[in-house]
Amino acid sequence: MAKEGNLISVSFTEDELTRMDDALRTIEGILNGKAVNLTPDERRQFGRIAEQNKLFVNKTLEFMKEYPQYVPQFVDVDEFVADYTAREVIESRLNRLARCTEQLSDTKTLLDNDNYTNALMYYRNIRYLSGENVPGITTIAQELGQFFSRSKFRKA
Repeated sequence: MAKEGNLISVSFTEDELTRMDDALRTIEGILNGKAVNLTPDERRQFGRIAEQNKLFVNKTLEFMKEYPQYVPQFVDVDEFVADYTAREVIESRLNRLARCTEQLSDTKTLLDNDNYTNALMYYRNIRYLSGENVPGITTIAQELGQFFSRSKFRKA
């Protein structure tokens, strides 16, 4: 039976943490020199390609392969195919990483909630004990109490 204030219980072994960190270092190493970081302005400038435009690109590639005689000389088909292939490869990895990121983020959200709920329960107990004049508790109550704003307007 789960204790009050505990939505989730998670722990990782040192070996698991090492393996995760090693895997992340491996990914970072592979991406080094291949992936880019755009500035916010560049992100706005280039934006994202909409689904309709992806369909257009897909169909264009089909036609370029089927009717190479109509490809203008200034279009580098090999580079187009290389960009297309790299984009597909990256998108599938991004989807996998997004699922991992979402799982880690959701797990962290529950852990944060557990921690905050337990901290509140502890604080409430400290306030109670302070009201009972338990020696040494007043300082703890004051230290923790500073995280909660008091109303500036009091009833007269």
